[in-house]
Amino acid sequence: MTREYLPLTAHRLQAGTRFHLPGQDRERVCIDSPALAVMTDLRHIPAATIDLDAPLDAANRFMIRRGVRLLLVTDDERQVLGLITANDVLGEKPVQFALERGIRRPEIRVGDIMTPRERLEALLYADLVQAEVGHIVATLKHAGRQHALVIDVSGQEQVQAVRGIFSASQIARQLGVVIHTTEVAQTFAEIGAALGR
Repeated sequence: MTREYLPLTAHRLQAGTRFHLPGQDRERVCIDSPALAVMTDLRHIPAATIDLDAPLDAANRFMIRRGVRLLLVTDDERQVLGLITANDVLGEKPVQFALERGIRRPEIRVGDIMTPRERLEALLYADLVQAEVGHIVATLKHAGRQHALVIDVSGQEQVQAVRGIFSASQIARQLGVVIHTTEVAQTFAEIGAALGR
């Protein structure tokens, strides 16, 4: 038996029509909602990535265009080399780097300012299945970070892949509250630079 399908009614686009952005209309959550309800799942939303050699100002423009505050720095084989945040781009790191090297800001590349992969920490996806939003907020506050990467592991070689990203600002929007996390210095060089100011 063959079903007959009727065509749907088509409508014209009006002036001022916009388009949805992934994650734009996130559901409201509460502190005891499942943690995965506030994670940007990179299986469903394309990762915002940038090349190591891209100019720093291009990273800033790309973040604004994508509506994100973190870019994964990747190579041509989609391997994560590090990450760069809006705080990195707009903070004192570029100024300090330019002064130390005797160069102008337009000469700074993403790779000069990014946090390299070796210094990154991530949450394990398997640990999040039973976690709640409150656990993520506590984790971000404890680490003094605006973002947390989430990895999953597959295969016998236990290959890691970045599966998602938690963002304090996104969680705050979904909760309808303000979340204060303070970026803290993580290396002696950062602490020394902070004390020298």
